[in-house]
Amino acid sequence: MESTHAWTAGAATGVGSMPGTDVVEAVRTVLGELPDLPHLPELPDRGPGADLIGRGASFLVDLPVDLQPSGWRLVDRPGRDLRRALDLLERDLDALTEHADGYTGPLKVQAAGVWTLAASVELHNGAKALSDPGAVRDLSASLLDGLITHLADLRRRVPGASLLLQLDEPSLPAVLAGRITTPSGYGTVRRPEESTVEATLATLVEKVGAPVVLHCCARDVPWALFRRAGAVAVSADLTLLGPIDRWSPKTIDTIGEELDAGLGLFAGVVPAVPPSGAPIAGNAADVRTAQRARARELSDPAASVTVVRTLWQRLGFDPATLASQVVTTPTCGLAGATDDRARAVLAQVRAAGRSLVKDPEA
Repeated sequence: MESTHAWTAGAATGVGSMPGTDVVEAVRTVLGELPDLPHLPELPDRGPGADLIGRGASFLVDLPVDLQPSGWRLVDRPGRDLRRALDLLERDLDALTEHADGYTGPLKVQAAGVWTLAASVELHNGAKALSDPGAVRDLSASLLDGLITHLADLRRRVPGASLLLQLDEPSLPAVLAGRITTPSGYGTVRRPEESTVEATLATLVEKVGAPVVLHCCARDVPWALFRRAGAVAVSADLTLLGPIDRWSPKTIDTIGEELDAGLGLFAGVVPAVPPSGAPIAGNAADVRTAQRARARELSDPAASVTVVRTLWQRLGFDPATLASQVVTTPTCGLAGATDDRARAVLAQVRAAGRSLVKDPEA
């Protein structure tokens, strides 16, 4: 089965983060478990500079940042914290260069999106950059320049790769709803117009020079806005919506309209960490029951994609398009898993994606 998207049919990938601090092992794991669409792993356990905002801010050109007690802040000149973030990124790229030598095919990399950065990074006065439209424009232009340079570096390092850029926008629903708080915590930052948000994203998507996946690990993903901004796919944690038989008709119609327009779906379907409530201690019977439940959870790849199969059926879509339009992923939070759990999750994600190709109508 051929795919008209920037990935192969039945592909699977990670959201981005992985547990631990050993980037070489993380790169090996990703390349081994996700051969159809590997990604550059991120290891936030290494501390400041390896986190979403610290790494994202390290891509900014001529807008240096430093870590303050309240978070990352724009400063006049680069300091130790920014150098650490850049050093961690360089180590990650070196590991990828070595272990992806000879790789050909799609390769995904991630970065914090402009609106999530604007909602997190502080201006010199301690206010969020989001509070100043001019600062947001500067942030967007700076991020674009940095990402273009980053992607060019990756093309030199892994020349056989076809790059796919994932922009992480977990804070965007809060930005759109006006829920970002002021430094005092008693007020909120005025929300930007949706047209401004869309135009800013669209400029980044158009000019960055690689297909863009927009990721949002929230219940209220702005599906239509992401598609209008030019994203080739939206990455979303479908488990946040609960069992599909409890999805509202509005939710199904909203997602279906964007999928029908050709939007790809990076579907978070395999829990990154074991379900809460399963006991890890107690009497022997409880422990055995929990162990059996966890074994079943990662033993049936086809069950992991029941949600997207059901969605396709309810929308009346051709089952043959499912494997080419959907990429399977874990849910957010894989950095909080054990190493063994992370490998098992990625293996399940891979098998789940391939099951869509083997039997699209199952």
